Amino acid sequence: MPRIEVALSPTLFQHFDKDGKIVVVVDILRATTVICTMFHNGVKEIIPVRTTEEAYEYKRKGFLVVAERNGQKLDFADFGNSPFYFSHETIGGKTIVYSTTNGTNAISLGSEAQEVIIGSFLNISAIASYLTARSTDILIMCAGWKGKFCLEDAIFAGALSQELMANGRFETICDSTNAAIDLWNVAKGNLKGYLEKVAQRHRLKKLGLDDVIEYCFTPDITDSIPVLKDGRLVALI
Repeated sequence: MPRIEVALSPTLFQHFDKDGKIVVVVDILRATTVICTMFHNGVKEIIPVRTTEEAYEYKRKGFLVVAERNGQKLDFADFGNSPFYFSHETIGGKTIVYSTTNGTNAISLGSEAQEVIIGSFLNISAIASYLTARSTDILIMCAGWKGKFCLEDAIFAGALSQELMANGRFETICDSTNAAIDLWNVAKGNLKGYLEKVAQRHRLKKLGLDDVIEYCFTPDITDSIPVLKDGRLVALI
């Protein structure tokens, strides 16, 4: 039976065996939510880059660029990192270069795995259905905050793990998977209240960017599953 593991931060990811596994990269506030939103609204592809220097070079070449650090849009970027910026009229059919504080670093780290897909609450049921059909070992990588643990990504990891294990086709012997499931079960009864504990929620509030919180935890807005192919994110379905 295939197994589920959870790396609760990118710094822990190096300790997991990636061979033959599907890696699900998660950065709920906000990178993977934004990526799923862009594909839902018809973006052609996304080029994730780790550094601001790479993002700036793409900008010089004429690409549309999303770039933020510490939650704030960089001066040279076309867009900040809010999902509300990316309507079909804005990004439909286009290639977007994307660089964030945590999410694009996690995507880059995951690229050594057999397959990398992007997960969020927005596409959680589509992800669960896809993974169940593949019946392959899964490693959920939480992007965290600058290498450290964060609550919101762990909550999602628990929600996805629990959904996958509920059908009896996955199992886990991973402590961090069980911890994430326990955390989800603590949080889900009053998710809005629990999110007051989330540090990133308060970072965004200080910047006046916390209008995205409810949206980022809304399940099943899209069936789109972004997947990493040759260094670019494209729609799997």
